[in-house]
Amino acid sequence: MSSSNANSSAPLTPGRERALLWLLALTQFTIVVDFMVMMPLGPQIMHAFTISPAAFAAAVSAYSWCAGISGLLAATYVDRFDRRTMMLVVYALFALSNLVCAMATNYHALLLSRAFAGLTGGVLNSVLLAIISDVIPPQRRGAAMGTVMTSFSLAAVAGVPLGVVLGAHYGWSSPFFELVLLSVLIWAGACKVVPTLTAHIRVPAIPLSRTLPDLWSLMRDPAHIRGFGLTALVMGSHMLIVPFISPTLVGNLGVEPESISLIYMAGGFATFFTSRMVGRLSDRYGKRRVFQVAAICSLLPVLFITHLPQLPLWGLIVFFPFFMVSGNSRMIPTQALLTTVPEPHRRGAFMSVNSAVQQIATGTGAWIGGLMLTTSDSGQISGYGLNGWVCCACILVAMWWIGKVQPYAAPVQERAAVQTA
Repeated sequence: MSSSNANSSAPLTPGRERALLWLLALTQFTIVVDFMVMMPLGPQIMHAFTISPAAFAAAVSAYSWCAGISGLLAATYVDRFDRRTMMLVVYALFALSNLVCAMATNYHALLLSRAFAGLTGGVLNSVLLAIISDVIPPQRRGAAMGTVMTSFSLAAVAGVPLGVVLGAHYGWSSPFFELVLLSVLIWAGACKVVPTLTAHIRVPAIPLSRTLPDLWSLMRDPAHIRGFGLTALVMGSHMLIVPFISPTLVGNLGVEPESISLIYMAGGFATFFTSRMVGRLSDRYGKRRVFQVAAICSLLPVLFITHLPQLPLWGLIVFFPFFMVSGNSRMIPTQALLTTVPEPHRRGAFMSVNSAVQQIATGTGAWIGGLMLTTSDSGQISGYGLNGWVCCACILVAMWWIGKVQPYAAPVQERAAVQTA
C-alpha cells in the first residue's frame, strides 16, 4: 500500500508565493523565446550554414517533436523526485543546450542542439506546471496560471523583438548567448525561491518494472483522455492560424517584414495586462465558463484575421490585440482546469504527457494548416479562410468537450486526512 511523504517545505508566505510565480513566469519566458526566436532568424541561419528552407524547417520541427517525446518519457520518472531538484537539473541542461546552439559551427551541431533543447524544454514545462499545482490550491490556480502565462506576452513584447535586433547587429547566435545568460540568472534565483516539494512522492516507490504499465494506465484513464483531448483541440486549432499570420500579412497585404514586430508587440502588451485578470475571473466564475465565453469571443477575430481586407498598418496594430487576447483567454482556464484532473501523486506524470500532447498538437496543427494553403509565384497565399473556418469548428467542439473534463475527486477518507493534517 502506497502513501505520500509530507511536504518538507512550510506553506509559502504571500510574498514568497508571488516571487515563485514570477520566477516560474521568467523560466517559461526563456522556453517560449527559445522556440519562437528561431523563425525570424531563418534567413540568417540559412545563409550562415548554407542550407535550404526545408533543412531549416527540420531544425525548427526538431524542437517540437523532441519536446513531445521527452514529455512522454518524463511521465515515467518525474513524480519520483523533488520538484525543486528536477527543475534545477533540467533547467541547467536547457541552458547548456542553448550554449551548444550558439556555438554551433555546422548544421548537424545546430540540429542536435535544437533537438536537445526540445528534450529539456518539454520536461521543464511539465515540471513548472506540476510546481504550480503543488503549491497553489485549486481555488486560486487560475490567477496563478494567468501570472505564469504572462511569459508568452513578454516573449512577444520584448523577447523575440530583442532577439531579432541582436541577430541583425551581432549575428544569429547572439540571441542564444543572451538566453544562456538570462537562464543562469534565473537558475540562481530558483535556488533561493523554489521550495522543496516532495508530497507527491510515493513511499515505498513504485518498482521500475511497473513504470510502463503505470504510464499506459495513466494514458488510458478516461478522465485523463478527456483532458488530453481538450489540449489537442485547443492547441491544434490555434496552430492552424498562428504560424501563417506573418506570411499572409507580408505576401497578401504587403506589410513590411520589419513592421510585423510592431503588430506582435501590440498584441503582447494587451495579453500582458489581461492574463492575470482572466486568471482571476477563472477562479471566481469557473474555468469552464470563462473558457466558453472566451471561445465565443474568439470566433470573430479568428474569421477576421483569416479573411483580412486591405488595412493600413495602424488598423492591423489596433485589431491584433483582440485576436491575441481572445486566444490567450482560452489557454489560461484550460491549463488551470487540467491541473485539477489527475491525482496528486500522478500530477507530474499527467502534466508531462499533457505537455507531449500539446507539442504534438502544435506541430500537427501547423502541418495540417500548411497543407490547406497554396502559395503563388508572387507570394500570395490562398486558402487561409478555410483554415479560419476549420479553427472555429474546432473551437466550438472544444466548448462542448470541456464540459466532459472533470477535476479529480479525492475519496472521503483522503479528504478527511487532509483536513485533519
